[in-house]
Amino acid sequence: MGDLDRVVVVGASAAGVTTAETLRREGHTAGLVLVGDEKVLPYDRPPLSKQVLAGTWEPERTALRPASAYTDHGIELRLGTPATGLDLARRKVVLSSGEEIGYDGLVIATGTTPRTLPFGHDLGGVHVLRTMDDALALRGDLLRSSSVVVVGAGFLGSEAAAAARRMGLDVTLVDPLPLPLVRQFGDRVATAIAELHEEQGVRLRMGTGVVALHGEGAVSGVELTDGSVLRADIVLVAIGAVPATDWLAGSGVPVDDGVVCDATCKAVDHVYAAGDVARWFNPRFGGLMRVEHRMNATEQGMAVARALLGAPTQFAPTPYFWTDQFDAKIQAHGVFPAEAEMVVAHGSLADRKFVAHYLVDGRVVGVLGWNMARQLLQDRHLITGLA
Repeated sequence: MGDLDRVVVVGASAAGVTTAETLRREGHTAGLVLVGDEKVLPYDRPPLSKQVLAGTWEPERTALRPASAYTDHGIELRLGTPATGLDLARRKVVLSSGEEIGYDGLVIATGTTPRTLPFGHDLGGVHVLRTMDDALALRGDLLRSSSVVVVGAGFLGSEAAAAARRMGLDVTLVDPLPLPLVRQFGDRVATAIAELHEEQGVRLRMGTGVVALHGEGAVSGVELTDGSVLRADIVLVAIGAVPATDWLAGSGVPVDDGVVCDATCKAVDHVYAAGDVARWFNPRFGGLMRVEHRMNATEQGMAVARALLGAPTQFAPTPYFWTDQFDAKIQAHGVFPAEAEMVVAHGSLADRKFVAHYLVDGRVVGVLGWNMARQLLQDRHLITGLA
């Protein structure tokens, strides 16, 4: 990209921090600004629904780097001042304070924001879980309560339900889909996840939606599409997230379920995207892809930094992600399309210790391991992609 007098990274996320660190490590010596909407130092998000919610980690343990690391690397932090606009022609980022920061290279790493129900979020005891403040507020309410309804049985909802159950609460997990994580892993693994939750005392109300939250001032119940009402001291709404791109409206940056990028993660001249907000062309799988998982944020941040430094390459990773629920550690590499055939290659699904291969037209596109990490690592090379 030529000379970079100043790079601005918008999003004090894992992707944003990795981008900034890689820029410094690989030769960028000029200005470097990291903009974040929260006032705290950048932190890791996966522990929020697991260790922080369960109380096994103090919040400080989630910090991605100590404060000294930013000073030592000459990274200027602008925390608590979210970006509210972008002027591509003038190459300036507008902050909530009204300040404008010029850039020669811009990285968008703003992540996602939680979806909410169209009702009831003004009631006390109704939570989403995205930030550290969210996690601490939810934990505080859980410690004072006896029952929680978790709306949404994806990664976040299933993990939070497991954490709340281990804290001794009466937990009900609600989702309009027939099984937890069925969209992510298919019927067979999802059935095993459902059985695990039920064995641990989580009540499942699958195939059921939410039509209302009851209560005056504070939530007291959750009304389902079948007319039943679940008692609830606490409600966690975990129905997915949307890319945090509102601040880009009218800027000219292409947005469609994320910042749309080419195979090098470039959106437009001088502008790249990394992490949950990026929707880029992955040549390994032959299409646009947006990945909301921690490892991708790190790898993409490194790739974007190198592109800014004049060494762009096609970013073609095999996605990797994991979830911890009760005694289960489920790890996955690749993609898991609905049409894929699942074959248990090692171990036993009934024993909940296995590795499964997911095949499309006879080609392995994903491998999943349940409490079988070593064998999973040996099998991940089998993934061929779809392109």
